[in-house]
Amino acid sequence: MVHEHIDTVDALMAHYVAGSLPEPARVLVEAHLVMKPDHRALVNDLELLAGEALELMPDAAIMDRDARLGAIFGSKPLSEKTAPIILSSDRGVFPQPIRDLMGFDVETVPWKTKLPGFKEYSTDIDGCEVSLMWIKAGRALPAHTHKGMELTLILDGAFNDNRGRFGPGDISVADATIDHRPVAEKERHCIAFSVLDAPIKLTGSFRQIIGDLIG
Repeated sequence: MVHEHIDTVDALMAHYVAGSLPEPARVLVEAHLVMKPDHRALVNDLELLAGEALELMPDAAIMDRDARLGAIFGSKPLSEKTAPIILSSDRGVFPQPIRDLMGFDVETVPWKTKLPGFKEYSTDIDGCEVSLMWIKAGRALPAHTHKGMELTLILDGAFNDNRGRFGPGDISVADATIDHRPVAEKERHCIAFSVLDAPIKLTGSFRQIIGDLIG
């Protein structure tokens, strides 16, 4: 996802401020900040620190200045992004950054049933597998670990695993050190937005895997 390892939400925010996240991960953080605006304080503090660090850096001469300026002024303007699909309402379950990226809200997602009680829509963006997930209330997903990074933002409902509870606006950061079995809470279906840079790997006993796949 990025060259440096991300293992906490704070590290994710630092990469967001640095501008080093791929587009879907950047959108995930933007959506998190929409859902939990109080967390913008951390981003503001990181931005201030980054600004102070830049001011302390010594000036550096620009190599081949004229050629670089010529390339900038001679470049073509950036093409505008394709307009997103018009939504049925201005406000919905999905925060605006996710609606802008994916082009729909929860009622218009072209869900595909992957397992009993589990629906998903996935696409590839900027080298990442980007997914919207719908998990039936009380449904457990198969235990798994990760070959890379997995960022998951809870949009509605909640799930629990061996690390605790993740509710609306919370971000789950998981990598090869995390082996978990998310279980949607019984009171409400769980809807989430996920960004992966490598496939997951199923874990647990054969009996548990079969049971979780069947649901």
